[in-house]
Amino acid sequence: MSFKNRGEYNFTPRNVVSRNSVFFMCLASFCLGMFFTNRMWNVVPEARGISRLSKLSLSSSDCHKKNVLEFGNNTIGILDKSISSLEIKLVAARAERESLAGKFNISKEAKKRKYFMVIGINTAFSSRKRRDSVRSTWMPQGEKLEKLEEEKGIIVRFVIGHRYNGEVIVLSRGILDKAIEAEEKTHGDFLKLEHTEGYMELSAKTKTFFATAVSLWDAEFYIKVDDDVHVNLATLKKTLSVHRNKPRVYVGCMKSGPVLARKSVKYHEPEYWKFGEVGNKYFRHATGQFYAISKDLATYILINQDLLHKYANEDVSLGSWFIGLNVEHVDDKRLCCSTSQGKELNNPDCELKAVMGHNCAASFDWKCSGICRSAERMADVHERCGEPQNALWTSNS
Repeated sequence: MSFKNRGEYNFTPRNVVSRNSVFFMCLASFCLGMFFTNRMWNVVPEARGISRLSKLSLSSSDCHKKNVLEFGNNTIGILDKSISSLEIKLVAARAERESLAGKFNISKEAKKRKYFMVIGINTAFSSRKRRDSVRSTWMPQGEKLEKLEEEKGIIVRFVIGHRYNGEVIVLSRGILDKAIEAEEKTHGDFLKLEHTEGYMELSAKTKTFFATAVSLWDAEFYIKVDDDVHVNLATLKKTLSVHRNKPRVYVGCMKSGPVLARKSVKYHEPEYWKFGEVGNKYFRHATGQFYAISKDLATYILINQDLLHKYANEDVSLGSWFIGLNVEHVDDKRLCCSTSQGKELNNPDCELKAVMGHNCAASFDWKCSGICRSAERMADVHERCGEPQNALWTSNS
């Protein structure tokens, strides 16, 4: 059926269906739009959270990098200061070496040369007879002393300081000083230190000797020995040759004696309280009659001599200077053989070892801290315990 009027639209069921479809399509579109909008709002905060985490992570990383850089810069600064300090000390040491070389008339050739060992024989102004007993036995004299330096690279000197007179250090006045000068002109075998002599000054003398010796001569080993000790030079060189490739080595007869707190006893230690309870023992150190150190350790003493503490006993002082350092301690009993014909059980008799063909490098009597009455007995000890006469000159070491 059709309804048709002029000026009016023609309404049919088809047109009505079409409008309903449009309405439902609009409604569906609206619902879909609301659905996707809610989804987006849920996703965006998560993304924002990720962004915040990323920023926090980057910020933390930046702080870590900044701290690492600051630590690195501080470390570099400390190292720079340490290196600068060492450079200054080395320059001062070189300057001191040049000054000492000029003072002791050390030639340029001698300064450039590499020696095997420098032996400093500790002596006193009143020990002329002891020095003569050494000169007549194990220490070469005259041309042989020069030959010892040139061919074997061994320097041997009596080490002595200056006399003290009131408030003035006397260099060339007084009977003893003049006697030393005359002795030096005759033998030419002294190393005179800028040091004031005295029994309680042995630690200072030891330190000054090593600092002076390493400044004057470039050697592999520096040795301190007392003037009442017998030494076999060829055996000593052979003994030390085993350690020549070790940069920091401390060789001697190691001991650990008691720390003596009582003032009335010999070898009293005024600073006994530093070693713990009364009755404690010292740390291991080489006995004072003889010890040897490598060049690096002698150089260490030279550079740090103003900082190194001195105890009452010089062998304790030397041992204390190496505590805390990476130093190899070598305990060698061939450096402390007994001269008492086997009466001391802890030390093999030097004569017995010589007969067996195993000479000792250094010998003395423990009960006397040296050879008892050495001025009278040194020749006898040399005859019984000395190495073959030409051992030094025929050895290849």
